Amino acid sequence: MDDGFLMEVCVDSVESAVNAERGGAGRIELCAGLVEGGTTPSMGLLQVVKQCVRVPVFVMIRPRGGDFLYSDREVEVMKADIRLAKLHGADGLVFGALTEDGRIDTELCTALLAVCRPLPVTFHRAFDMVHDPLVALETLISLGFERVLTSGCDSSALEGLSLIKRLAEQVSDVPARCVTSGLFPPGGGITERNLQRILEGSTASEFHCSARSARDSGMKFRNPNVAMGASFSAPEYSIKVADVAKVRTLNAIAKNIL
Repeated sequence: MDDGFLMEVCVDSVESAVNAERGGAGRIELCAGLVEGGTTPSMGLLQVVKQCVRVPVFVMIRPRGGDFLYSDREVEVMKADIRLAKLHGADGLVFGALTEDGRIDTELCTALLAVCRPLPVTFHRAFDMVHDPLVALETLISLGFERVLTSGCDSSALEGLSLIKRLAEQVSDVPARCVTSGLFPPGGGITERNLQRILEGSTASEFHCSARSARDSGMKFRNPNVAMGASFSAPEYSIKVADVAKVRTLNAIAKNIL
């Protein structure tokens, strides 16, 4: 964080990871299934990404899309994935878990944190689905999460900016509680058009984005009658990857602000 800020880019491929680093990202969040908000990546992907980039790689631990209420078997999968991610070089981990009434699942989070240590851990945007974010924040601080990724419980970080600022003010009253200066990296819908407003309004020293562009597939033969996923899934012949130019632009905007 030599420039006073850190840019984290979420990626789901080796190409995107390399592009993110080339563009100036200071950390990578490695996922699969970004169309679902991110799920646990394969360990093969983690291994190759670690071979190709030097910046820290934080690994998403989320066994499926959908809500953040997990069964006992899903919890076992999460624990196994954490152990494997640590084995294959993860620099940090990212997860979140809620109870059925929209509160932080303290029992599960405590158990997962124990498996994650000594690596740093981010509580992901499950935070944006909690019943009371101010109470949830106190819970996460007491549990020992290093940072909380949030869009301010709204559709994007810009719309949720007032809550992000309020959360920052809540912990600033007792500075000793802040584990890192990037406790609340805003994430969700961040683009070149709104980054300045988000950073100025949130006083954040970190931010989280995907900075992706669509790239046409190299396939010459294409069958228009078959789709590999549900009707709402991404088209097979358009691939979204982190865009070096977008990453650089976002980095430049942040440098001019902070």
